[in-house]
Amino acid sequence: MNMKEQLIGIVAEYRSVSAEEIDPEMPLRDMGLDSLDIAELLQIVEDEFHIVVEPSPELDNIERLADYIEKQQ
Repeated sequence: MNMKEQLIGIVAEYRSVSAEEIDPEMPLRDMGLDSLDIAELLQIVEDEFHIVVEPSPELDNIERLADYIEKQQ
């Protein structure tokens, strides 16, 4: 499983939807997530991958977040 697939799984579980419903290029806010949801998701990602993710407007979708995490590891 690659990084993008792992993140899709995390977001799908957080939103209680199937992974097929998650578009990795769609902005997280367009998925119905507010700033608190995004902060909680980033905390889950940090715990899962043992990294620190600084909240940034550039990390607005799963695709970009996966690229960021891969560069951190």
